[in-house]
Amino acid sequence: MEHIRNFFSGLDLSVIYVIAAAFITIIFHEVSHGYAAYLLGDRTARDRGRLSLNPLRHVDVLGLLMMIFFRFGWAKPVPVDMGSFKRPRLGMAVTALAGPASNMILAFLAMLLRAAAVFALIKFGWGQAFVDFFGTLATLSTGIGIFNLMPIPPLDGSKILFAFLPGRWYRFVLKYERYGMLILVAVLYFGLIDGFLNAAVGTVAGAFWRAVARPLAALL
Repeated sequence: MEHIRNFFSGLDLSVIYVIAAAFITIIFHEVSHGYAAYLLGDRTARDRGRLSLNPLRHVDVLGLLMMIFFRFGWAKPVPVDMGSFKRPRLGMAVTALAGPASNMILAFLAMLLRAAAVFALIKFGWGQAFVDFFGTLATLSTGIGIFNLMPIPPLDGSKILFAFLPGRWYRFVLKYERYGMLILVAVLYFGLIDGFLNAAVGTVAGAFWRAVARPLAALL
């Protein structure tokens, strides 16, 4: 048992926090897609087990690695049958938007829990691990939400954009959609939008923290 304890004691806790936060973020994001589609009349995600809280049903290995190393990534797309929606394009857009929206809600809740942990740390001298973890969860969830709004297939932003494109442009984009993943990996690998994403995440996560920090300051 000693070598097991030594192994875990040598791990960087920040890596563990990121991995745990990534799984939680993936579950929230993908299950939200599935439930939105279900409420709009599409049972595909439910029938294929994608409303499950088991993260292994939602994980895309490459997307998970991107989350861990770049703090931005994606999960396995939830299957959606647009033909099940009364208004197919609008239904697809709402379903796509549900993922990033859930990330923002999760990020705000994580900031609330981080504020509670800060309170415990100041008042009782314990809770640093919770402060760090919930801060990581809030930042990662915010980042995934913003990242997925980019209009590059297969990200959610592309599906939202499709809902508003004229038929001609819609067919054109669908024709070249399969190249989206290559573009996405290249964009992340070469850091082409790192500055924008980091600034956007900092702004949104900072706003969430300020919103919960004011009541916390009043308690202290």
